[in-house]
Amino acid sequence: MIDVPAPTFAQPWEPRDDVRITDIRTIVTAPEGIPLVVVKVLTSDDGLYGLGCATFTQRWQAVAAYIEHLRPLLVGRYPGDIEDLTRLIRFSSYWREGPVGNNALSGIDMALWDIAGKRAGMPVYELLGGRVRAAADVYLHAEGADAEATAAHAEELREAGLRHIRVQSGQQGIGHYGAPPTIGEYGWAKNPRGWRVDEYLRRTPQLFARMRELLGDDVALLHDVHSRLIPRQAVSLLRDLEPYRPFFIEDVLAPEHWDRLPEVAAASSVPIAVGELATSFTEAARLVRTHAVDYLRCHISDVGGLSAARRLAVLCDIEGVRTAWHSPGDASPFAVAAAVALDVTSPAFGIQEGHVYNEATHEVFPGMIDIENGWLTPRDEPGWGVDVDEAAAARYPAALSGHDAWAAGVRSTDGALIAP
Repeated sequence: MIDVPAPTFAQPWEPRDDVRITDIRTIVTAPEGIPLVVVKVLTSDDGLYGLGCATFTQRWQAVAAYIEHLRPLLVGRYPGDIEDLTRLIRFSSYWREGPVGNNALSGIDMALWDIAGKRAGMPVYELLGGRVRAAADVYLHAEGADAEATAAHAEELREAGLRHIRVQSGQQGIGHYGAPPTIGEYGWAKNPRGWRVDEYLRRTPQLFARMRELLGDDVALLHDVHSRLIPRQAVSLLRDLEPYRPFFIEDVLAPEHWDRLPEVAAASSVPIAVGELATSFTEAARLVRTHAVDYLRCHISDVGGLSAARRLAVLCDIEGVRTAWHSPGDASPFAVAAAVALDVTSPAFGIQEGHVYNEATHEVFPGMIDIENGWLTPRDEPGWGVDVDEAAAARYPAALSGHDAWAAGVRSTDGALIAP
């Protein structure tokens, strides 16, 4: 039998100093009941570590397991070789792309940028070239069981300083997205609590009309379709919304139909935002290069982390597209920090999604960036300026995501599943 030497992943060149990666750990916590996955990269320099977001809420256990596969590739390597390390992670599995692998990659990538900032004594945004704006303008979500309730919530957000507000109003059907359903059932239906696309297409323009009536023209209105329309329905909705001048309408088509986005975009003057469901840099770049979108809405952890998102921001700038990074409650404060670093350094910035985190999240993540008067401003401490209290994180253990149970109920009146 021939002896086969154990594989080694030695440093491929002599680095400028002797700092090395010594371990990689995952910290999973759910202070709002939403599983968040944090990657911690430790180094041989005492007290020097980096933190990043690897949150794929719906399949967080798979991401944590995937990171175990990556440890042998990285331990012993120089943490400053971010580009080589992330390429190694991406190529080494042979089959690549997808949210599990890319979230694992993203968490490590963000953690390495955090280490780079700490070693340089600079915030990450300065490593990216410094600011082109002071802060990122933010939008939050207004929701309600009907248009009046949504309007009341929107007014609260406006009084809190928000200038951009996403509006979602309920309709009958337990699978409705972004707002609670209205009370009542379709007695004639095979699934009496089902969701009807025709009711959605009727109610959404009515919602916008009411928002404009109550809020006037000084608030920019956004809305998320959540990938539930076919191209012709999308065109109909966008044309009906034109009089109300939406800032953008998000995810009018499912990813399976993204090749039809250019024709949908050409049929209306309403800006389109897409990309939340992009699970690779290549897929997101194709949206920009084919002029299919006006705003790129990627979840940074799904496309490869800060390094990949930075390239996408440059591509957006070249193609005249704006960024609107995805950042709801299933993005950890490290994902927020990465998004804001891009927002303030990229000429392609359009708007930033925001989320108001609860007190428990602030306990777990000291230093996290908060929205102030509708703005997110990067911290000036080295790296992200955000940390994790592991003892506090352990007080909020993660269970399996509740998304599966909700998605199983998103059905039409005949009982067929609908994209959630």
